[in-house]
Amino acid sequence: MVRIKKYRSYRGKIGKIAPNLLSRNFKANRPNEKWVTDVTEFAVFGKKLYLSPILDLYNGEIISYNLSERPTFHQTVDMLKKAFEKIPDDIELILHSDQGWQYQMNKYQKMLKEKGIKQSMSRKGNCLDNSVMENFFGLLKTELLYLQEFESIDHFIEELVSYIDYYNNNRIKIKLKGLSPVQYRIQSLKIA
Repeated sequence: MVRIKKYRSYRGKIGKIAPNLLSRNFKANRPNEKWVTDVTEFAVFGKKLYLSPILDLYNGEIISYNLSERPTFHQTVDMLKKAFEKIPDDIELILHSDQGWQYQMNKYQKMLKEKGIKQSMSRKGNCLDNSVMENFFGLLKTELLYLQEFESIDHFIEELVSYIDYYNNNRIKIKLKGLSPVQYRIQSLKIA
């Protein structure tokens, strides 16, 4: 099977916006301790769609996402606002991303700071620093995009929304003791 060309955003100015607090330590001991984010592109029916999700490293759950026809800053803000609704302020959370232009914006940095979230960024040109998010995109494309026929863009969007719901609530993982991400989070909160 031929791989489809990967989306690469304009990286903005390359420099030290935020340190790499994650340093490839993808283990989290509790929900909402470490989140990762990125943007991926889908080319369907001659159009492009961009998915911007946040993934919790504790259980691999997709916390929030936005799907857009263009990778805009509004897309990132919408994704953040949806995620912020699920957590209290000053939760001691790290949000890690690559050096994409949207994560370098002053407003993005301000939103994180006001919520009490520490910003972390990958080193320049190092996709392994955000490999968990890249792995999710690989699964999504392998299990949905490459294996299914779609009737229209609307059908693709419908199936994408269904897949993310399936991934969070029904797709079991061995490393989560045979539970889905949501089941694992609920079980761990009962034990705690």
